[in-house]
Amino acid sequence: MALVTTAEVCDANSQLIISGELRALQPIFQIYGRRPVFSGPIVTLKVFEDNVLVRQFLEEKGNGRVLVVDGGGSLRCAILGGNPVVQAQNNGWAGIVVNGCIRDVDEINGCDIGVRALASHPMKANKKGMGEKNVPVTFAGTRICDGEWLYADTDGILISPTELSV
Repeated sequence: MALVTTAEVCDANSQLIISGELRALQPIFQIYGRRPVFSGPIVTLKVFEDNVLVRQFLEEKGNGRVLVVDGGGSLRCAILGGNPVVQAQNNGWAGIVVNGCIRDVDEINGCDIGVRALASHPMKANKKGMGEKNVPVTFAGTRICDGEWLYADTDGILISPTELSV
């Protein structure tokens, strides 16, 4: 995928777009991290202003996966910070997409991983351990399921039920 852009994927798969199998997230995310282009199988997480489960996932081996976190779109605190992103980089995660805020932006921007989030926020999240793992999430106009594939570059983010080739 590194040499194929999301625009090229869209152009080559118009039937998948028409059928709704290939979906683009609304362009609401900021780009962070040193890897603006990333892709991989999705692992989903649903939390609200709590980052315990986010940290737990990123402590696992990523094996090229992408963690998709529905943080409820909260702009009141960050649910991802620098330390977990460094850990994700070291554990082989391809990327992280957060429907919410991050913090420690300078540290995250130094990491060789792709990160997308709505914004940055200096306040940290709660530590209650509340949330749901491996459940369908819906944000940015799209339903995203565990096991689907995510493709991200500077043009946007695509979701597909299967791995795509052009």
